[in-house]
Amino acid sequence: MQRLLTSAPAVGTVCGLEIAFSGPGRPWLTTPVRNPVIAALDVPTAERALELAGHLAPDIGALKVGKELFTSAGPELVRQLRATGAAVFLDLKFHDIPNTVARAVEAAVRLDVQMLTMHTSGGLAMMKAAVEAAEAAARQCQRPAPLLLGVTVLTSLDDASLKEVGIDRPVAAQVEWLARLAVRAGVRGLVCSPQELGLLRSVLPRDIQLVTPGIRPAGAALGDQKRTLTPRQAMAAGADWLVVGRPIVAAPDPRAALRELLASLA
Repeated sequence: MQRLLTSAPAVGTVCGLEIAFSGPGRPWLTTPVRNPVIAALDVPTAERALELAGHLAPDIGALKVGKELFTSAGPELVRQLRATGAAVFLDLKFHDIPNTVARAVEAAVRLDVQMLTMHTSGGLAMMKAAVEAAEAAARQCQRPAPLLLGVTVLTSLDDASLKEVGIDRPVAAQVEWLARLAVRAGVRGLVCSPQELGLLRSVLPRDIQLVTPGIRPAGAALGDQKRTLTPRQAMAAGADWLVVGRPIVAAPDPRAALRELLASLA
């Protein structure tokens, strides 16, 4: 079943499983949403990324392209991934002066990505410039603006890590500070650790979409993620999207791993 999410929570069928989609919907996304799972294509080559896309595109919510893959394969890979029918999440975490970030966002919109990221620590002016650039470029291209996501505190960081870079606030306080700043700038979504979901849902407008990396199915290795939840726990805490990398893309059978993860949400 393929359907466009509008404004109300819904239940959809994915791989024969009934999945509840929480959250305010994705009116910005013209690609049919199958589920809330984003597969992080953290692989070094276009060939491997396209192989994974072939397995996952029929059932995945979106495919995430990060720095390693984009540096290796470039914009052409994004076009090839879009050709599979999957939504693309371009996770380059822009962080620069406002004009530079605005121009980068415009280029991403022209690539027809559905989600992209920037660091909220770039400041209010930078985020406002990015939001305005995304909306203007989308109008020019006659397509919905992508979901521009603010990155608050990376999931690999803890309180001690923040102190090392001169930030005395604990992680939760820094996440809330930056999230509020992003909302002031007009940003419509945030990337946050599973552990901060409850906090952000309690202080931010409900239409702010929360994208949650660091998701690990029960029993999976934590790797370099210090703040994790299982998929079911994260959805219950208020996540709209779950970013899952190694448990899917490094599995012997990625599509089977995706199905197992979806089963945990059913």
